[in-house]
Amino acid sequence: MEYSSPTSLLLSPATLDLNIKTKTHCSNTSSTIAGFNPSLLWEQPKIPQAFVWPHSDRSQDQLQELQVPVVDLEGFFDGEDASVAATAEAVRAACTTYGFFYVINHRVDADVSVNALRTAEELFKLPLSTKLRARRRPGSAFGYVGAHADRFASKLPWKETFSFGYDYGVNDGVVEYFTSKLGEEYKSMGRVFEGYCEEMKALSMAIEELLGVSLGLGREEYREYFQDGSCIVRCNNYPACQEPEMTLGTGPHCDPTAITILHQDQVGGLQVFADGKWQAVRPVPDALVVNIGDTFMALSNGRYKSCLHRAVVNRERERRSLAFFVCPRGDKVVRPPRALLVGGDGGGDVPRAFPDFTWMELLEFTQTQYRADASTLESFARRRLLSSST
Repeated sequence: MEYSSPTSLLLSPATLDLNIKTKTHCSNTSSTIAGFNPSLLWEQPKIPQAFVWPHSDRSQDQLQELQVPVVDLEGFFDGEDASVAATAEAVRAACTTYGFFYVINHRVDADVSVNALRTAEELFKLPLSTKLRARRRPGSAFGYVGAHADRFASKLPWKETFSFGYDYGVNDGVVEYFTSKLGEEYKSMGRVFEGYCEEMKALSMAIEELLGVSLGLGREEYREYFQDGSCIVRCNNYPACQEPEMTLGTGPHCDPTAITILHQDQVGGLQVFADGKWQAVRPVPDALVVNIGDTFMALSNGRYKSCLHRAVVNRERERRSLAFFVCPRGDKVVRPPRALLVGGDGGGDVPRAFPDFTWMELLEFTQTQYRADASTLESFARRRLLSSST
């Protein structure tokens, strides 16, 4: 089947002069793509070849629906020993199998989260020329990008994203980012997302405590580890697609970060690889998705599994989500607590699943050297071991 050239379909009006040079990490081939314009793409009978994924990666028409573990946080917040133990056991069961669960009664202000998702919709409806004021620079995790065309020339995801950082203990950092990149008129937009980050930070700290309890370490182990950390917030927009069976909204990958908390609309499109197959995940009203990332898998010495997932698109409706990626401080060494490294066979130490690294080293690897997939952490660890032995 023939597909038309991506360049001719992705160019913005010539008067904007917004061409972006893109290059894959694996070749010297570069192409010129000027942003991701859903309205222009929708006018074409077929999607550009750059968005076509190999058949083996594409979604099947009908997938079994995953029975997602649902963790009720009310008992944990109340603090009764029996309730805390039951909640921790539910998390432990989810994290040793799927690395993925829903949380309900999470105490995130509903008005704040709804407003944040609505503001993300407004953000993506801005003119492309405005969004490109915050164009993501090479090697950076922050900014606007259409279809990751700044980094890759094939298997492009059918989406656009806008990412920004939130440093714990820094006031108005999100507001400053929006005004410095987009202009003073977007201060209110920054304030909405700043408030959202404050709510999600509180939830993330509770989840860190819960993960510690579930591993037998107590509440403070991971809370203290992440207390001087940061997060990356990624606003995702998945436009409707005329050939959704040919592409993906997000390719299969595990998040390199520690923990991801996802707030999504009710359109659906998230899929998780569980029990040896891809399974669809139905959105649950008022619930948030939590999944384990590679960094926390390393912090648990491999006891908890990083969640392999992807996103699909559809013909009828666009989909939006907000991903809150929890990260340790950039220079902090990612190493399991000592309590997880004792009690092996014969009373000896438990073998290390992964070598020491810092979050900044892993982030740099994923931003400049490697396209995140199902084996990101293993590939990163192998490279570190090889470099240390030479």
